[in-house]
Amino acid sequence: MIGTIAAALNPSVISAYGVRMPRIIYGTAWKKHRTAALVEQAVTLGFRGIDTACQPKHYDEAAVGAGLASCFNAGLARADLYLQSKFTPADGQDPARMPYDPKASLASQVEQSLQTSLRNLRTGYLDCLVLHSPLAKERQLMDVWRAMEAIFEAGGAKQLGISNCYAREKLERLYRKARVKPAVVQNRFYVETGYDREIRGFCRQHQILYQSFWTLTANAGVLAHDTLRALAAKYERTPVQVFFRYLTQSDIFPLTGTTAEAHMRDDLAIFEFELTRSECDAVATLL
Repeated sequence: MIGTIAAALNPSVISAYGVRMPRIIYGTAWKKHRTAALVEQAVTLGFRGIDTACQPKHYDEAAVGAGLASCFNAGLARADLYLQSKFTPADGQDPARMPYDPKASLASQVEQSLQTSLRNLRTGYLDCLVLHSPLAKERQLMDVWRAMEAIFEAGGAKQLGISNCYAREKLERLYRKARVKPAVVQNRFYVETGYDREIRGFCRQHQILYQSFWTLTANAGVLAHDTLRALAAKYERTPVQVFFRYLTQSDIFPLTGTTAEAHMRDDLAIFEFELTRSECDAVATLL
């Protein structure tokens, strides 16, 4: 039964809001007709964190829910799963497949999106509700955040987060103005933003958990570097496993969207070994 899989496969941390978040999370974007089967497989193998979004353009959230339902029927407890979804503003949606009324107020859009997510995912709450990207105008951003805060206060989400936020100043202003502070930042992890050094520094100062996506695709050069190859040979692992292990030891929570069972197993196996401080420093110099 799924419920008997050892939690050690996917160790976790406790957020500033008391939410248990796994150190590696399965991402469900662009899985299309394979979504349900891949989610069920990932959870069965040991993943305990699932990331999705109420954005039919790139996610099949209802299929995520179907995959999870199979896992719940097989013995997984909802409390053992970290389930994270997103409110995607209208400019990030497919106009032909809107999950809410785009003519409604921003607050109503957020509430409608949440209700769609809860129906899709067959759950009464989210462990984290993430704003998929900051809105262009700060007033609009705060209107959306206030609506998310209302959801948090009503128990619809245990914590809040923001994604695709690459300006430290914008994150700082949101943090100052928010009643419910962001608990999660989820960004692309790549050289063009300096690997978010300033934002990650702000996150460390304020107990915000930093999630990375596009982690492998954007870092082919790092993965091919002699440093990672040497460490992979030493530990009898792959360069991807070494990179993911470095990130998890550096308080970065990577998303992985692999569709291969072997790679899912590899991703979960990163916790079977540990890099030394000097080895982590050597990988850090590549970033």
